[in-house]
Amino acid sequence: MPEVHSVAQRQGAVVPRAVSLPSGGRALAKLTGEVLGVDVRTIPVGEHESPVVDGIANRAVLLENRAAQRAALGTRSKVLTIGGDCGVELEPVRAARERYGRTLALAWFDAHGDLHTPATSPSHAFHGMVLRAAMGDGDPEFTAFPRIGRGRTVLLGARALDPAEREPVWRQTVRHLPVHAARRSTMAGNAVLETDADEVYLHVDLDVLDPAEFDGVGCPAPGGLTVAELVGSIRAIAAATPVIGAGITECATDDPAALGVLIPLLEAVGSCLGFGS
Repeated sequence: MPEVHSVAQRQGAVVPRAVSLPSGGRALAKLTGEVLGVDVRTIPVGEHESPVVDGIANRAVLLENRAAQRAALGTRSKVLTIGGDCGVELEPVRAARERYGRTLALAWFDAHGDLHTPATSPSHAFHGMVLRAAMGDGDPEFTAFPRIGRGRTVLLGARALDPAEREPVWRQTVRHLPVHAARRSTMAGNAVLETDADEVYLHVDLDVLDPAEFDGVGCPAPGGLTVAELVGSIRAIAAATPVIGAGITECATDDPAALGVLIPLLEAVGSCLGFGS
């Protein structure tokens, strides 16, 4: 049976709304458990901060949090991770890559690229580096080993890419489907299918959604997907390639009415992972 892990980390983000990520993440995890009818496992994370070291803010506490995640993941085959900032995704992706091998792909729904390294990031925030780290680039203590293979990452719905983040796109290390393509479910499913992967890990940063639909996120960006469009693309990806793990991150609200908008998303991701089957 798949598990839901609540990882209410905030130290990977340095934006003003980061203070709301722990309460938002815990509320979303609670709702996820109710929707999917399962107990939620809470992974302990630090509440303190630590200095910027080697270009990464809160480096020490992030390493502590990652160790706690690694211990909790163990040999679990399918886990839905609820964050917290996007940095909580590195360890589940690494574990999935270790378990499933080089044929694993990433489907990364995010308004931002998350493709910085410590050398390029102006903010030093790890949540803006995590996808690049999953691909094996950046600080050796934070990069995933084994890494996601070249050409097996699809970035969907990104619309706020910094110049330094565009290089992996034009070098074709990452395939980028902008919003107009990401909202077309057939294109999303085909993009993952074309990675020639046997399995896919699904990441959803809630800021991929348009703020008019859901604005309770750490870094809102206009012009995003609707919940229905996101759900359609997720289901198309799952129909094309088996989903073996997933994460939903960057929830910065604990308002029940706002969170209720996300129930179709939780149902779709849960169905992809086999909850209730």
